[in-house]
Amino acid sequence: MRIRASFAPTLVALVTFTAAATPARAQSPSGPPSVPGNAIPSFVQLFTGTVRDVKKLPTLDNLGWLAAGGVLSLATHDVDNKSTGLLAGNDGLREPFKAGAVLGGTPFELGAAFAAYGAGRVLKHDRLALVGADLVRAQLMAEALAIGVKQTTRRDRPSGSGFSFPSGHTTATFAAATVLQRHFGWKVAIPAYAVASYVGASRIQNQRHYLSDVTFGAALGVIAGRTTTLGRQRAFTISPVVARDTTGVLVRWNRP
Repeated sequence: MRIRASFAPTLVALVTFTAAATPARAQSPSGPPSVPGNAIPSFVQLFTGTVRDVKKLPTLDNLGWLAAGGVLSLATHDVDNKSTGLLAGNDGLREPFKAGAVLGGTPFELGAAFAAYGAGRVLKHDRLALVGADLVRAQLMAEALAIGVKQTTRRDRPSGSGFSFPSGHTTATFAAATVLQRHFGWKVAIPAYAVASYVGASRIQNQRHYLSDVTFGAALGVIAGRTTTLGRQRAFTISPVVARDTTGVLVRWNRP
């Protein structure tokens, strides 16, 4: 199949690299945060912190998300054309999904993250500044991951132009949703992931991406969001489940 000849080797290479680089005792999400304590990073530290975050990518947790994203992407490839036809072929969905191109775009996502960070610093609202800092670093990592995979796979978009795999818009919005989930729990996570899913569907409807691009982009976004928020409090955890006959996610509420 075309997917296995084109970017399936890349998925295998990513999983193999992550597994090889993962230490025997990977740091758990409850370990030290990327920013010591709850200190508010300076503007420069937003970028130096992102470099440090990249070094934290090889963990067993991220390996699980990468594997789950790869399996789901391969599984949904068979219905790529069908899903594109269902969404893109319905002219009535064009207007409802139009906003997805803006909401998932780098200018909006990164701009909103910097705005939150800046507002927190100006208003001396430490929680807002910290959330904004995590959002900035998550967006920078999401962008780097998405571009790196795009340049490696070079899969054509449904429209025939540019690189399709994975969906950068989906990666960005799932990264933001994951940061919000880690800080505020399920009450914020549910609408945040709903918006991220909407953005992913809009990319299919606009014929910018296939379903398999969106599923893998979502996994990359979760990885970026979780890596930049190590140690942050959250009301529940989301973990990948990859078994012989099952691939999905496990949602677990943590009681105080």
